[in-house]
Amino acid sequence: MKLDSAFSYMEQPIFSTRAHVFQIDPNTKKNWVPTSKHAVTVSYFYDSTRNVYRIISLDGSKAIINSTITPNMTFTKTSQKFGQWADSRANTVYGLGFSSEHHLSKFAEKFQEFKEAARLAKEKSQEKMELTSTPSQESAGGDLQSPLTPESINGTDDERTPDVTQNSEPRAEPTQNALPFTHSAAISKHWEAELATLKGNNAKLTAALLESTANVKQWKQQLAAYQEEAERLHKRVTELECVSSQANAVHTHKTELNQTIQELEETLKVKEEEIERLKQEIDNARELQEQRDSLTQKLQEVEIRNKDLEGQLSDLEQRLEKSQNEQEAFRNNLKTLLEILDGKIFELTELRDNLAKLLECS
Repeated sequence: MKLDSAFSYMEQPIFSTRAHVFQIDPNTKKNWVPTSKHAVTVSYFYDSTRNVYRIISLDGSKAIINSTITPNMTFTKTSQKFGQWADSRANTVYGLGFSSEHHLSKFAEKFQEFKEAARLAKEKSQEKMELTSTPSQESAGGDLQSPLTPESINGTDDERTPDVTQNSEPRAEPTQNALPFTHSAAISKHWEAELATLKGNNAKLTAALLESTANVKQWKQQLAAYQEEAERLHKRVTELECVSSQANAVHTHKTELNQTIQELEETLKVKEEEIERLKQEIDNARELQEQRDSLTQKLQEVEIRNKDLEGQLSDLEQRLEKSQNEQEAFRNNLKTLLEILDGKIFELTELRDNLAKLLECS
């Protein structure tokens, strides 16, 4: 889609940022399709004539986003750096990928701000429409003509303003049962406000017609430029066909093709060598993997043997500790036996001494 250049003089950017632009795949409705190869400028525009806010992004001369903000739109943050919103008018979903979470949050705040402004503008427009329609319902005539007729659109500013006055004059004619217009200041003010509203609507239609006229002129200019470009290309093709009929050009072209073929063959050879090198690397990697698996298996076996040896060592330690305990107990028993034996020897010595004394006394 191309952005209308006729809107440039009415719209001004009020906030801009940079992001990668995506659109939802119209077929799957799930996958994101990038519409820009790199980050582009995404701007909020305000159209003072239509009192609307739009999100516009250009990739060169191509408009990849042209979305009018409405009160029922919602901007959703799906991640720390990605957000999306659905545009029912364009029948698509736009996605923006930002460089940081701060840029995403700022864009979301602006979206909410301009969405609220669009809601207030819509409410004011509805109030004006209600005020405009109320006198028509209260009027006894009931068959008043609207100023928004094709005749008022097709004329100039000077021609349309009298039409509004003429169309509004029947509204100023009350029925026989109503009070005279000249005797009611309130009704006079009311119809003056009605006339001012109609003039405002007529001015908007005039601006829209001028926009359409400018667009038509621009399209005609673009069409003429395309036709001139097509003629120039056709002439260029004819010249190339004439040149290609010459032998020298054919020979030169053939030489260039041969050189290109040689370059492609050399490139292919380099690629084949690279593929062969990659195959060797893959084979080496497989051998290393096999060695690694073998070493891993051996390591597992060593660990198993180590566990067995640790078990045996623990068993020996327990047996040694048991043997030491038994030896300690034997030593204790032997020491006790020696003490008893010493006591018995001492008693025998005393007994021998007593017996010797008895013998001496006798």
